[in-house]
Amino acid sequence: MKALNTINLILQRCASDMSSLPPTVLYNEGWMLRLLLEWFSQQPASGHPLDFTEGSRWYSEALIPSAFLPRKRGDKFAETWTHADGVIGHFEIGKNRVADLTLLPDATTLKVLEAKMLSKLSKGIKHAPYFNQAARNIACIAEILRLAADKCPVRMVSVSFYVIAPKFQIDRGYFSAELSKESIKSIVEKRVYEHDTEHKTDKIKWFQDWFVPTLEKADIQSISWEDILSHLNNVDPDVGNDLRIFYDNCRRYNKIKNADHACPV
Repeated sequence: MKALNTINLILQRCASDMSSLPPTVLYNEGWMLRLLLEWFSQQPASGHPLDFTEGSRWYSEALIPSAFLPRKRGDKFAETWTHADGVIGHFEIGKNRVADLTLLPDATTLKVLEAKMLSKLSKGIKHAPYFNQAARNIACIAEILRLAADKCPVRMVSVSFYVIAPKFQIDRGYFSAELSKESIKSIVEKRVYEHDTEHKTDKIKWFQDWFVPTLEKADIQSISWEDILSHLNNVDPDVGNDLRIFYDNCRRYNKIKNADHACPV
């Protein structure tokens, strides 16, 4: 298709003096994540957090449901669906709306990924400024499992939330507090108990029956781009070197300049 060839040519110029787009349209955490997920999807499982189990797939920018969707117009306790930078697992997309994620009946894996290049996790939402990005994603994972009806978290082989970011951010503890299970539980519990009396009972039941078991099951951690690329370099040096160059361009155009942050060869 000629249009796709033209798009390819435009993107190839992103790192040149003849670029027609800001380089960050291509060299960003979203594309870095997609390239890594495509590679992992073609590999046998090796014990890496980004491994694909049999029959699983990946998707970028999936819409994942909240347990706090609006119940009526002007609902002051509500929030919208959440966009996931990446998801690995057994699911279908677009069952009820464009890009929405629904777990398959025989699903055993659900990994939600948040990709960062320089930014931290978002602090909260309009009606709940304390409801940070980590707590919100774990709550959405619990709701995905609830909507699957028979997908009790303990029956899942893998339930995960990973933040992928530059090593220097992780080493400096940028995500440690938000990824603490104690912190996540406290924040979501506060979100539940702020509801009005009419709906609080249902939310408390959801918290006890779905959220807490999901949180207990979930593997929650931060993983550096550099560590992932080191893994690639050991397994597939050609692809590892190619993606290292792509990551270096991401660092360059996103103003990550300190030589200490360079990706290992």
